[in-house]
Amino acid sequence: MPSFSMEVKNELAHFNESNICCLYAELSALLRMGGTFVLNMRHHLGINFSTENAAVARRVLAFTKGLCIGEINTELIVRRSRRLQKNNYYTIRVLPSKETNNLFEKLGFIDGNGGFNMGKDGALLSKYCCKEAYLRGAFLGGGSVNRPDGGYHLEISTSNYEFFCQLDVLLGQFGFSAGKTMRKENYVLYLKESEAIISFLRMIGASQILEEFESVRNLKEVRNQVNRLVNCETANLQKTVDASLRQVKNITELLKRDSIDKLPDTLRKAARARIENPDASLSELAQILGIGKSGVNHRLRKLEAMARSLKECEK
Repeated sequence: MPSFSMEVKNELAHFNESNICCLYAELSALLRMGGTFVLNMRHHLGINFSTENAAVARRVLAFTKGLCIGEINTELIVRRSRRLQKNNYYTIRVLPSKETNNLFEKLGFIDGNGGFNMGKDGALLSKYCCKEAYLRGAFLGGGSVNRPDGGYHLEISTSNYEFFCQLDVLLGQFGFSAGKTMRKENYVLYLKESEAIISFLRMIGASQILEEFESVRNLKEVRNQVNRLVNCETANLQKTVDASLRQVKNITELLKRDSIDKLPDTLRKAARARIENPDASLSELAQILGIGKSGVNHRLRKLEAMARSLKECEK
């Protein structure tokens, strides 16, 4: 069974993006996430992009070929992962050439001075649609999300600090307050609230998978609410039992000392009702005595106070 992250990425990898500006933005983030750049003797750039998701690999290959002006040489290498799941691992090699240099300039990897831009892609992010596409690419390249029946957690992880800062700024612009941490040598941005995760997935285009996410989330919340109610009822029942046992014990002490007969009629009736109905709640005792719940509570407290007073006198 594929992971939930894999299901989300499979949907996003088939997202129909028609805006050319957004294609550049998404590909830029994808390559920054999963790519390793290579440089040949002529100072032409190439890239090796790796992923465990076949749909993501196809998307990167299609975008790279479609956006590059002129012919480029690419290779696709598939190997078996050494992990326990033994998924396939896909590596796309884009060989260095003049054409790839032109593409990487448009993607923002090469600045105007011929230097390498580590992660500041402001030129690609002038429109909100491009920012959404950029975050979609970042998630496709290095994101993960838990299945909602577990704990809520979505994260994007990268080893590039400048790129990490760029993503943090973008998330803030969309109103997401992402947590930040380091894991080994990677910088991690994460969301923990279900509403934030739903909003993020909807924004980057995972609309179909959200139906499952929200359905499972709603079921989980109902289950949690039922558990809270059961726990509350259990706690209330325990309090009722404890109070009843204490009241019966105190009234029994009064009986031993023949103090019950000396009580006013109202207290005597309350004492007998409690002794005869040790498991009854205050509401049930109120029905038996034909008075209000507060009245029963007041009389039982008075009986307990009298029992304590007798014990203190005997000390």
